[in-house]
Amino acid sequence: MCLIIPKEYKNSLGVIQTQEAIKDLKDFFENRLGETLKLTRVSSPLFVLPESGTNDDLNGIEKAVSFQVPDIGKSAEIVQSLAKWKRMALKKYGFDIGKGLYTDMNAIRKDEELDNIHSIYVDQWDWELTIDKDDRNLETLKSVVTNIYEVFKSTEEHINNIYPQIKKILPKDITFITSQELLDMYPNLTPKEREDKIVKENGAVFLMQIGKELSCGQKHDGRSPDYDDWELNGDILFYNPVLDNVIELSSMGIRVDEESLDRQLKASGCDDRRTLDYHKALLKGELPYTIGGGIGQSRICMYFLNKAHIGEVQVGIWSKEMIEKCGESGIHLL
Repeated sequence: MCLIIPKEYKNSLGVIQTQEAIKDLKDFFENRLGETLKLTRVSSPLFVLPESGTNDDLNGIEKAVSFQVPDIGKSAEIVQSLAKWKRMALKKYGFDIGKGLYTDMNAIRKDEELDNIHSIYVDQWDWELTIDKDDRNLETLKSVVTNIYEVFKSTEEHINNIYPQIKKILPKDITFITSQELLDMYPNLTPKEREDKIVKENGAVFLMQIGKELSCGQKHDGRSPDYDDWELNGDILFYNPVLDNVIELSSMGIRVDEESLDRQLKASGCDDRRTLDYHKALLKGELPYTIGGGIGQSRICMYFLNKAHIGEVQVGIWSKEMIEKCGESGIHLL
């Protein structure tokens, strides 16, 4: 257990007031995100068939929760994210270029190490936007990130207007930097320490090109080879003053095309995935070109409502030791 207990922690909102604020915050952010990116809300699966290839391997080591479906004689998996499913849905529903979808994604990630910002239950807005192949570039990526950042800024203003005790801290602009540039700046720090350092200096950072090997021979972080293009992806990172460290609120990127999927499958030793339905369709050029990502709902609530633990904004399962330590410090887990 890696638990941070902030010194003299005080809740800005009571339990019931927190519940009211969560709904208001989610409604505002969701509506503004849909308007800004021209997204239509759709329904999404809680589970998929493994042979479809639409479940995500995240860092490549997490194992999906699975169960038998006796009526069809097959095993199904609880989703870990919807990065690949969304792309197939865009084709199935016939979305035009410049339009897209978003959905409430609920997942179980049983291998998570539980701490202040991690639980085994994941709730996020998964979104995906169709683009032209010629728009698979850094300019498009930065433009979309900037638009999403403006949604964050509007949400902060909205919450501050309702709860003045929660102060605005986001900078005017988000800082863009690649994982290699960050390594060059702080070569003697670990990836996590580098992230902490850059967000403390800038407040809000989009850290790009995650998943590729850096000059040190290591990756900044793992990333599945079959949804983001490692040259055109990144994480939205904010400085979290309550915990005095970095909090990741979104992972996103321009999705792989035929060439980058081929390259990344080879680099990751995952050529066996070429036989899966999703991968076969993508390698044949049958799926739309897209940009997309996931935005953590509970993490956004935790960040904007000044909470020290994700369990203050979502119901989860925690160790007895964590529950007791949090309770002693005024951190009330739901």
